[in-house]
Amino acid sequence: MDLIQAINPLYSVCGFAVGALVGMTGVGGGALMTPLLILLFGIHATTAVGTDLLYACVTKTGGTVVHGFLRTVEWRVVRRLAAGSVPATAATLLALSYVNLHGPTANRVISSLLGVALLATSGALVFRQQILEFYAARVGIIDPGRTAVLTIAVGAVLGVLVTISSVGAGALGVTALLLLYRDLPITRIVGSDIAHAVPLTLVAGVGHWALGSIDWPLLGSLLVGSLPGIVFGSYVSVRLPALALRLVLAAVLFLVAAQLLF
Repeated sequence: MDLIQAINPLYSVCGFAVGALVGMTGVGGGALMTPLLILLFGIHATTAVGTDLLYACVTKTGGTVVHGFLRTVEWRVVRRLAAGSVPATAATLLALSYVNLHGPTANRVISSLLGVALLATSGALVFRQQILEFYAARVGIIDPGRTAVLTIAVGAVLGVLVTISSVGAGALGVTALLLLYRDLPITRIVGSDIAHAVPLTLVAGVGHWALGSIDWPLLGSLLVGSLPGIVFGSYVSVRLPALALRLVLAAVLFLVAAQLLF
């Protein structure tokens, strides 16, 4: 009874909506949930980031199961990303352990970094095709060995960014993978990005747990909605116009970033 009473229906509705977006686009976990918790519900930035990381881990585990069943995960890419992201996440958590994460200064800094990350994510969503075309014209084909090294480097960058702001593993990760693996269809890119987010957010979330940045009742309420949400989104992802979804999401992220920064 206590557990049922602890579930907040409003948080669960938000969890479902964000979970569905993650399943459909591979974007929206940290990019929407963390700013929603900060701006809509007034939760401290550190607690929002930490709670969202574990939320994303469980949610994207559900998405990975669905994408794995649909055979839309490229596991070699997931392994390369994790080889960079997991050590980078551990190092970032170690650095954060020396900072007062629950004070007003940390709240302002994390909110500002989150805003910058959201602007970058919005830009990646809107100008993805132009970025891909520019990259293809200037860089050309990269040999497999260099692609593997660059994938590990991308994982490391995502590890730092996600650990601090919980944003980056979606649109930025997908865009980077599209640049590096132009022979893979977008569905396999999205599935691989979601699968990689599981070990990344697990390590980062457990680290934030150790730092005291998890709100467990909030997490439970979010998961009640997000698990059915991401299953729903993953199944309908192949039936919806991806471009329209991406542009709408980019506009929302831009507005949220403006609220956080200004």
